Amino acid sequence: MPTQEEILNALRSVKYPGYSRDIVSFGLVKNVASDHGAVSVQLQLTTVKPEAAQQMKQECERVLRTLPEVGLVHVDVQVTARPAAPPPSPWSGQNKVPGLRRIVAVASGKGGVGKSTVSANLACGLTHLGARTGLLDCDIYGPSIPLMMGIQQRPSVNENEKIVPPTSHGVKLMSMGFLLDGDAPVIWRGPMIMKTIQQFITSVEWGELDYLLVDLPPGTGDAQLTLCQTVPLDGGVVVTTPQEASLGVVRKGIAMFEKVNVPILGIVENMSYFTSPGGERVEIFGHGGGRAEAERQKLAFLGEIPIYTEIRVAGDKGVPVVVSMPEAPPGEAFLQIARTLRQKLD
Repeated sequence: MPTQEEILNALRSVKYPGYSRDIVSFGLVKNVASDHGAVSVQLQLTTVKPEAAQQMKQECERVLRTLPEVGLVHVDVQVTARPAAPPPSPWSGQNKVPGLRRIVAVASGKGGVGKSTVSANLACGLTHLGARTGLLDCDIYGPSIPLMMGIQQRPSVNENEKIVPPTSHGVKLMSMGFLLDGDAPVIWRGPMIMKTIQQFITSVEWGELDYLLVDLPPGTGDAQLTLCQTVPLDGGVVVTTPQEASLGVVRKGIAMFEKVNVPILGIVENMSYFTSPGGERVEIFGHGGGRAEAERQKLAFLGEIPIYTEIRVAGDKGVPVVVSMPEAPPGEAFLQIARTLRQKLD
């Protein structure tokens, strides 16, 4: 009877289709056996091409029948398939930041839709619901979180040379606004923006957080790409207003998250409508565009935020409406979205 080595030597003449290497050196031969003139071989392939598998099976049967004492008695070549290893993620170099359980980006395609207002109130809302929450302001050129959260102080540095984020309303915060003097502008090129955002993630002593919300600047530029490359995001929330001018750009933000493999948790429609003192409902920017877009994109609709004067006043005073009036309609609108978001993340 042919020995195992003789069988393997014969199989070394079988080349993998399209290559000069044989199936033995490729490691595709997983098991060989011979008994009373019968030879059995098991091949394990990763190819998804049935014609290639059939070609190797037939060639193995042919060469095995040339072995002494095998002839036409019995040759059994079994071909099994195992899933190919998934291609490496374009962000495979990412490292999970210790202590940060969930990282969620809040984005919009364009400015002026109230994204920072939504970010601040959602962060305070999650804290109100009992979660340990942080808020990172990634709008380097126009940071507004310090104003909305009512804090303007330079963060300290601990013994490990990490930045200690200040806390306001129970939320840990980091923003370029903490590092600027007054109204000093940031006049930086892309590489500086990218390095700063990386440091805000990795060089800040965030501690143990259930959620870190990241308030992204408008658009799909350096800040967004750097964040996606630096840490694995658990999801993105897209903020829009009802009118088509906003929705058209929001679609680009959705496409950006899809291209960098970030799951989209849902869409928030801000400035949905206004109720006059007389009780009349006025849809200044239209209404329902966010929900319709969510349905069209097959995404979750997280909720709508009506226009309330109290929301603007609270933000200007540095006490988000979720903190100042959590049980009133303006605060409850954000709290309901925070509940839905927490449920989706957990």
